[in-house]
Amino acid sequence: MIRKNQRFLTQLYILTDFAFIQISFLLSWWLKFESGWIPYERPLPAEIYAFWSIAYGVIAAVVGVLLSLYIPKRKKRFADEVMKLMQVHVASLFILLSLMFFVRQIDISRMYLAIYMVVNVLSILLYRYFLKSSLKQLRKKGYNKQFVLIIGAGSLGRKFHDNLRQYPELGYETIGFLDDHAAWSDQEKLRYKPILGRVDQLEQILEAKLIDEVVLALPLTAHSRYARIIAICEKEGVRTLIIPDFFDFLPARPYFDNFAGMPLINVRDIPLDLTGNRLLKRAFDIVFSLFAIVITSPVMLLTAIGIKLTSKGPVIFKQERVGLNRRHFHMYKFRSMKVLPDGAPDTGWTTENDPRRTKFGAFLRKTSLDELPQFFNVLAGHMSVVGPRPERPYYVDQFREEVPKYMVKHHVRPGITGYAQANGLRGDTSIEERIEHDIFYIENWSILLDIKIILKTVFNGFINKNAY
Repeated sequence: MIRKNQRFLTQLYILTDFAFIQISFLLSWWLKFESGWIPYERPLPAEIYAFWSIAYGVIAAVVGVLLSLYIPKRKKRFADEVMKLMQVHVASLFILLSLMFFVRQIDISRMYLAIYMVVNVLSILLYRYFLKSSLKQLRKKGYNKQFVLIIGAGSLGRKFHDNLRQYPELGYETIGFLDDHAAWSDQEKLRYKPILGRVDQLEQILEAKLIDEVVLALPLTAHSRYARIIAICEKEGVRTLIIPDFFDFLPARPYFDNFAGMPLINVRDIPLDLTGNRLLKRAFDIVFSLFAIVITSPVMLLTAIGIKLTSKGPVIFKQERVGLNRRHFHMYKFRSMKVLPDGAPDTGWTTENDPRRTKFGAFLRKTSLDELPQFFNVLAGHMSVVGPRPERPYYVDQFREEVPKYMVKHHVRPGITGYAQANGLRGDTSIEERIEHDIFYIENWSILLDIKIILKTVFNGFINKNAY
């Protein structure tokens, strides 16, 4: 059954958001008019500012309800919550300004409004992040659990059971399976929850046990039974989730399109296909790469001098790579290897103790300093700061035949670092694992995920044991 405390938690979220909005008003008023840090003319009475802050709190609560900000978030990513919060507060600010214009309240300080909105959004994001992290820790310890019944003990149901156990922070516990044919072996009894009965015993099981959600993991041949199962679950007030038997073909976060009045599952959802997301990512890339070039320019100068003093040849090494939409470009790196003879093929995979490396080049590769010129690739639009690492055409032709979904990585710009690299998959590591991480990144992109990957790359250090 659906938990009774969900309505209470929703009301608590609304009240807490409202309280933080009023706290933001007090802090913003102090910063603008009391701290003495910002020059100002004589303000309107504080009561007028307080009135509009209360009005904004009410508007934000109503808009939040209308935009589904307060729906259960146990399965949601924090990045999704951030985007929803931004939508709510942009819409609420527009409504507030419209009301103020309508009643001719035009003397409110613009600087105050800017401070108010920044403090407002940041404080709500921080408290929600802290709350979400705290709830995850509590769920890991067994508090506030929700109970799942899996219908179908075949490969689909077993895979879901195993996957769910890998995410204890979600707070879900499988109580068992229903299946007409399967029976566990002695070894499977130790690994899986028990089979509680047949599928046609669902109604009795739901009445006898506390179950919050039922997951249908039946094969396509059982499609005709879905209507009856869903009707029973809805009669008992239990949520029903369906795992399609063709889920291997679906993206990590599938969504439905409407085509000719029919709902269709989009097989490959790429957030960066949206113009707004592409512009946001490109703007971030330009600003970040310019900043990085300025900050690292002394290091790049010393690196260039070191290369010139320790080996013959150019400072910058250009290598053909495959990028966005399978287009070829030249990627820049500080040269770390001896210059190849004219006509020699550049198809060798770098190995440990590779004799082609110079001594200084080995240091550059180990510390990733050879990658710094790629910020100029970012400015040129060939690359992004974060994205799947680009590969040479020779290996792309090889991997596209050997590695499933390898070419999906070329739907976005390649990156200096990526989700795979931030998780240690550099150098001599599994191509299949890297592609899995790349596809996850492509299908789950957000600007917050980019920032998280950059921070993880920085804090984990640039030195990698697999970087030859």
